[in-house]
Amino acid sequence: MFKEEELVDRLIDLSFAEDIGDGDHTTLCCIPEDAMGKSHLLIKEDGILAGVEVAKQVFRRFDPTMQVEVLMTDGTRVKKGDIAMVVAGKIRSLLQTERLMLNIMQRMSGIATMTDRYVERLKGTNTRVLDTRKTTPGMRLLEKQAVKIGGGCNHRIGLFDMILLKDNHIDFAGGITNAIDRCHQYLDEKGLKLKIEIEVRTFDELQQVLDHGGVDRIMLDNFSVADTRKAVEMIDHRYETESSGGITFDTIRDYAEQGVDFISVGALTHSVKGLDMSFKAC
Repeated sequence: MFKEEELVDRLIDLSFAEDIGDGDHTTLCCIPEDAMGKSHLLIKEDGILAGVEVAKQVFRRFDPTMQVEVLMTDGTRVKKGDIAMVVAGKIRSLLQTERLMLNIMQRMSGIATMTDRYVERLKGTNTRVLDTRKTTPGMRLLEKQAVKIGGGCNHRIGLFDMILLKDNHIDFAGGITNAIDRCHQYLDEKGLKLKIEIEVRTFDELQQVLDHGGVDRIMLDNFSVADTRKAVEMIDHRYETESSGGITFDTIRDYAEQGVDFISVGALTHSVKGLDMSFKAC
């Protein structure tokens, strides 16, 4: 399995390959090879800054001679007009790294800003907001990092670090009991120690899980607010609880007040607007 830094390096390499191809002919035709300069990252919208450390990795990967002066770190609450960093080096390098750095930082900052809004919405409750696997292909590690920077929590990173028995798994396995039993048999055979979460759609399914046991967390899928309270009372702290499905910014606090431990929100990553910023010569 690749380490996180290696995966990000591969993403950076692929991104440069698709953007620069056989050469940035616009820059190469008008900027001398030895020309030096500086650019600064200008924040154009209030929000939570994220992606600074990844931006440093982008610059370092492309041209190790580039010098980055970080003025604002990941997690900083920024406002329009702030200067987050200043980068000095070959002008060709500044121009060729600009778009990839901005794409990453704008998206990560947008996710961190959105997550911060949800976290603020849940203040005063014991519920934590979770991300999902509804991420941009290839950018999952960065997007989940942005969720953490914004104050949220990561669910599983992928299909490898947690067992999540969803409706299709249960139906194909022949029911809840079969799914849980086969899960434990598999983990024993492979010598794996992974948390087990199971999704339930009805009170009947919930009761089956409570009667059988063998899980760490129960996901209440598309339960109403009132049914969520009833389900939390039935579970009675025996397992972690998670609400999921159709929960919006406007309704999330209603669900949190029913006592669930986690609420997963796909909107943190799947439809976020990037935070506005630019990289300009200075």
